[in-house]
Amino acid sequence: GQDIAQMPPNRRPVNTVFQNYALFPHMTVAENVGFALGAQGRPKGEIAETVARMLDLVRLSHLAQRKSGQLSGGQQQRVALARALAAKPRILLLDEPLSALDMQLRKEMQVELKRLQQETGLTFIFVTHDQEEALTMSDRIAVMAGGRIQQIASPRDLYDQPANRFVAGFIGETNFLPATCTKGQLTLPQAAAPVPVDHADGPVTLMVRPEHVVLGEAQPGAFALTAQVDRLVFFGTDTHVHLHLADGSALVARVQNGMQGGQPCRIGETVPVWLPAEALRLLPQEAA
Repeated sequence: GQDIAQMPPNRRPVNTVFQNYALFPHMTVAENVGFALGAQGRPKGEIAETVARMLDLVRLSHLAQRKSGQLSGGQQQRVALARALAAKPRILLLDEPLSALDMQLRKEMQVELKRLQQETGLTFIFVTHDQEEALTMSDRIAVMAGGRIQQIASPRDLYDQPANRFVAGFIGETNFLPATCTKGQLTLPQAAAPVPVDHADGPVTLMVRPEHVVLGEAQPGAFALTAQVDRLVFFGTDTHVHLHLADGSALVARVQNGMQGGQPCRIGETVPVWLPAEALRLLPQEAA
């Protein structure tokens, strides 16, 4: 890589898309996109060509003469992107650019940003506190806590193989249970029998995602538990079943609606639960 720390900011091959877009309300869309190019003294013909190309890229050519204040949030976002891309940066910094949008528009813009990144081939560094946004849009994610990077990995590896409890809890909903490894056996206090694992002896934190918590009689090689249903939370495509074990430990199961012929269980009911061995992840207890 190239060290640009000593390079003047105006000469760095980096551009930024801000959270509030920072568009000039008195300018048209085309004028906003071409503003920085004009300030650099580029020829008018080059500016016009670049503006047209950028607006075509973000699919806003038909709004070139509209004032930015007349645009929707998603359209303003795309103008800000076009303006940032017009200067041909090597890296584009995006500072929570979707946080001001409603949920449906945010999802649409996630797809749009991914398309733009793939078409331009630029490196996008995307700052977000929305875990779902990070998972759906990224090739690689850096998770930070207290100013330190906890883990850098692909979305799938972060979700399935988190380095510690913070990463596991930050990237998606999850369950944590205290457990112990002894001579290749993982013991859970609430379970009837241990399961074999390849792990050093000692206390660990067992992690299991809600979609892997199964209501029903256990299969061979799984942790068999009994839990009481505390509440049911309907999310449309699935229902989150909040449970507690005999020792008071909390557990959440995610059940797809329609997969079990109606409501999966009733509040107050005691139900069998099992945790598939292949879905369990062991984290160092000191990371809790």
